[in-house]
Amino acid sequence: MNNYNYKGAAALLCAALCLGSCSDQFLQDKKSYGSFGAATIYEDYDGAKTRIDYLYNLLLPVSASGIDYDTPSTGVADIYSKSTEEFAGLSAFVDPETIVDYTNVQDLIFRETKNVSPYGRIRECNDIIEGVEGSKSLNEEQKHELLGQAYFFRAWCYYRLVKVYGGVPIIDHVQNPIVGDDGGNELVVPRSTTKQCIDFICADLQKAADYLPAAWPYAGEDFGRVTAGTALALKGRTLLLWASPLFNRADDKQRWADAYEANKAAIDKLDESGVFGLAYEGNPGVNATNWGKMFVNYTGSDGSKSEAVFVTLYNKIPWVEASDYHKYNNWEHTVRPKNAMGGGGLTPTSEIVDLFPMADGKRAGESAYTYDKQCFFLNRDPRFYRTFAFPGVRWRFTGNPSANSKPAGNNGQVFDYPYNGEDYALWNYAWYEDESNEQNPGKSGFTADGLAGSHTGVYVNKRSDDLDVNETPLYTFNIQAASNGAPSGFKQSAAPYMEIRYAEVLLNLAEAACGTGDAGHMNEAYEALKRIRSRVYPSELAAKDYGLDASIRSDRARLFSAILYERQLELAYEGKRFDDMRRWMLWDGGQGQEALKASWKLTGFGGNTCQYLGVAPLNGTRRHTIEVYTAKFTAEEKNGADPLYTLRPSAINLTRAGLTAELTGNAAEPVKELTDKNVLSLVNFYRNNQLTRKDYNADGNSVENVIRFKPNCYFIGFKQNMMQNNTTLEQTVGWTDINRGGADGTFDPLAE
Repeated sequence: MNNYNYKGAAALLCAALCLGSCSDQFLQDKKSYGSFGAATIYEDYDGAKTRIDYLYNLLLPVSASGIDYDTPSTGVADIYSKSTEEFAGLSAFVDPETIVDYTNVQDLIFRETKNVSPYGRIRECNDIIEGVEGSKSLNEEQKHELLGQAYFFRAWCYYRLVKVYGGVPIIDHVQNPIVGDDGGNELVVPRSTTKQCIDFICADLQKAADYLPAAWPYAGEDFGRVTAGTALALKGRTLLLWASPLFNRADDKQRWADAYEANKAAIDKLDESGVFGLAYEGNPGVNATNWGKMFVNYTGSDGSKSEAVFVTLYNKIPWVEASDYHKYNNWEHTVRPKNAMGGGGLTPTSEIVDLFPMADGKRAGESAYTYDKQCFFLNRDPRFYRTFAFPGVRWRFTGNPSANSKPAGNNGQVFDYPYNGEDYALWNYAWYEDESNEQNPGKSGFTADGLAGSHTGVYVNKRSDDLDVNETPLYTFNIQAASNGAPSGFKQSAAPYMEIRYAEVLLNLAEAACGTGDAGHMNEAYEALKRIRSRVYPSELAAKDYGLDASIRSDRARLFSAILYERQLELAYEGKRFDDMRRWMLWDGGQGQEALKASWKLTGFGGNTCQYLGVAPLNGTRRHTIEVYTAKFTAEEKNGADPLYTLRPSAINLTRAGLTAELTGNAAEPVKELTDKNVLSLVNFYRNNQLTRKDYNADGNSVENVIRFKPNCYFIGFKQNMMQNNTTLEQTVGWTDINRGGADGTFDPLAE
């Protein structure tokens, strides 16, 4: 008999994750669960449900954390994101001077402690499936409810492995760890083909969808549990992966058709629920304010639809020492600058700042609006303002850290924590002592408001719980850490993390529809793009298709490119870009894959995905970050030296600011039709004080610091410990197999 020992706190931690964000009632309802054997726990519905809830605790993604076997990239500057345009800093995957091999490759599959490994999690799922199916007391409705969730999480585990490694061993039952008459052969499971794994994942997800409701009947209690729509959305994402060039080198149209059908079923099921959809569709708010609000109003409680298709919920209940009741999201703390008592913020690249389109939906150079890099915040896509923060913008919060500040400087400014949170404004410009360094891309200046040493001219503010957007923040701001361990700053936050939201499912459908090549489906893909943009752009742009070019409806390559571009904008800093680049092999267009294995040559998509899409490969480029400095004044680095402090205008309020204007190039009249006085004052502040944008080297100053993605890293090989654990396991092609004397691996992730 297998015995499970779960503390009441452990069981209730899951409740905090998946049930407790709407209410803290679970704290009053806590029970003490002792040790249970399978014969006991699965004969009682409440007991079996604690096992399901335990899966949520183990397997929900963790916001603002590094990548591991149990959590994907979620938007921070991790090894994946630093391989893309979103963040600079050469990761091991793209650093030309770093060799990635079986000794140091990231391990996402093996752990010495088996119960905290991917297959340990899969074993938990298998145990629940077998226990529930074998129960003599649970009725069919109860079994379906429980099994649907267990099948989903087993599929989630396998999906996470397959997208990285290709085929992996499929274990669909609880293995007996005791070596029996067969000498333990039953425990040694070979790698299945990728196709077999894809089929297995999809079968589990279809079972989950068949068993689960489209929406849970007790929304306040069960919001956050996976639904039929969640299962179908993951199935659609899985089949889109299988249809993408990474696995589909010959561009097999049937794979695209299968992905289309799966994603169409997901959208239909989500729509059927009456709960899920594009949040605030038809009501974007000024500068996409409601689009930004979606990330904190994840339930759609004010009448909008919820985008939270697959969501991790958190709470902000007071810290209870030596307990697991609290579950905090660290994202708000991560993105806030250090002079707000945040974690220092996240710095985007200048490349992605420039990537966002103009206010008419067209890219710079194609737009009716001129892109002025000095006032780069003017005339931008509405989502720009809820993705990036820049000098002169309000970024208010609840809390007052200013009591911790140093005395005022000689120009009156206060350092370290210069604001009451309700008055917080971001003035992250810089100045220099020596004019000769102003244009040096390897030098940075002195910065204002206690940000010295942090010369970031633009911050990521995506998913921030901005007080201007949400009047009832989901965090508790603490000026100091408590003696019992309660954290300081914004760390005590109940903001959710959405791993799959409705907009992604709609974009998945659009991409799959385009892939079919069918004229009707391609038109459907184009309409999906319009729908994505319609919920952030003003309605007067509807007649112009929100900046989209109608001719792409019938051009498969250009439509694919537009969809991937829209994903860059809509899903920026949500941990999705690396997977998209990998699926489409956008570092090098898939060139040279035949050097790893002849059959890996890309024969579809024109033989080069980058050329096919009309995008530049990321390999050979380098990334930069933005500093905004005054070229008019110089000053020493000392308290009160900020030469612009007394010249600052009021910071602009993005919930009502009009940032769209015609630029004239005339110094006396720089802009026309800019009626918002605060915005006009900010523009004049930039121009009068010669605030200048400098893109400085962020991948290092050496000419060798350019991106070089390793071709064999499109499929990750096993690390040494995995091969030592199972000496019969085939290593991946392109990676050293220590069980074959250092020969090249023989497992082909593309073989069916």
